[in-house]
Amino acid sequence: MTPEEFRKLGHELIDWVANYRARAASLPITTQIKPGAIKAQFAADPPQQGEAVGDLLADVDRLIMPGLSHWQHPRFFAYFPSNSLLASVLGDYLATGLGVLGLSWQSSPALTELEEVATDWVRRMLGLSDGWSGVIQDTASSCTLIALLCARERATGHSSNRGGLQDEARPLIVYGSGQSHSSVDKAALLAGFGRANIRHVATDASYAMQPAALRQQIEADLAAGLKPCAIVATTGTTATTALDPIAEIATIAKEFGLWLHVDAAMAGSAMILPECRWMFDGIEGADSLILNPHKWLGAAFDCSTYYVQDPEHLIRVMSTNPSYLQTNVDGAVVNYRDWGIPLGRRFRALKLWFLLRANGTAALQARLRRDIANAQWLAEEVKKTPNWKVLAPVHLQTVCLRHAPAGLSGDGLDKHTLAWADAINQSGGAYVTPATLDGRWMVRVSIGAMPTERADVAALWKLARDCARSN
Repeated sequence: MTPEEFRKLGHELIDWVANYRARAASLPITTQIKPGAIKAQFAADPPQQGEAVGDLLADVDRLIMPGLSHWQHPRFFAYFPSNSLLASVLGDYLATGLGVLGLSWQSSPALTELEEVATDWVRRMLGLSDGWSGVIQDTASSCTLIALLCARERATGHSSNRGGLQDEARPLIVYGSGQSHSSVDKAALLAGFGRANIRHVATDASYAMQPAALRQQIEADLAAGLKPCAIVATTGTTATTALDPIAEIATIAKEFGLWLHVDAAMAGSAMILPECRWMFDGIEGADSLILNPHKWLGAAFDCSTYYVQDPEHLIRVMSTNPSYLQTNVDGAVVNYRDWGIPLGRRFRALKLWFLLRANGTAALQARLRRDIANAQWLAEEVKKTPNWKVLAPVHLQTVCLRHAPAGLSGDGLDKHTLAWADAINQSGGAYVTPATLDGRWMVRVSIGAMPTERADVAALWKLARDCARSN
């Protein structure tokens, strides 16, 4: 492909994306495609000769589009917001077009230094102190793994430089709440702690971790000859956006010498609102923190910001220094290859920088306030409607609800909940995701797609009541 061919097709692709965003609201949000139906339409073997790239867009419409769920749809209320604002899309496109890699500062100095700027801008927006240093990773799952690796190495005096965990006399223990994201358990397993050494601490009526229960569990493990290592607290749990009490947990972590990692993947975006920063009370007592700008804030996936109080420890744990990457400026610059798992790094800072420059803090704040207000409106509508219940505090943009007709309980109520949730999704009028809470199914309404307005939330509420009546 010549640059001129690329120019022509690139314009067509940009037009296609712009048209897609303009018509997204008219598309069915979820697909009714059966498993394997998409794959069956493709040839078994790759083409021997190149094809006209222009034909690919036609095949996107014919083969790909029918198999998509549309996350940028105004009535997408499933999972979590994954706003890919168009300014950030352009930054991501530019990063891909430039094709530069961050193997070291020297390999692309602007890649590193813009990442320093962008992560520090986000730090300031969140109200964090100057004691935090940031780096962009791919996802929160990777960030949590890195945090637990750092916790492991601090607790063992850098055992990886000796015999590893198998040389440790006492098993290391990781603590999280029963509402923690599944990536916490996965990270603990990948970091070598072992499933038997993961503790799910009891939660309170608001589904937040109970500090007293945490302390009791730590003391019991110490008495049993085990070695407490790390606590993962959550600001905005996945199911209910529950808020673990960071200040109290930080006090316990300091008392027992444990690493405290805070998962604020989705809800951390709300900390750009001064009125929400009470949710971060005690955050300066944590060792590490994650926020996913690629969720509610609006950066194109993937873009997770990982902050630490002690970057030198992170570098010691993650450092790689092969001779072919050494330069005479290494002592004076940041080499982000030593701040995470991969050696090669994409220019992710561009999409975050584009997002912040093109929107500004005020516009981002206004959108988040809109989403929180819409969630509060829905919660009030549910509360005043007979047989409908809001099941958890609505601190942010997620509403957990259940339709519970008189005389229906247990497995029968579960069946009813799943039926009306599925009816919503099958209708094409909205998309929601069920989840279990206290052992029973409920429906999460996650409000936060960029184009979602009050009318879209009201339409979902009507659809939910209609589907519940007929199922």
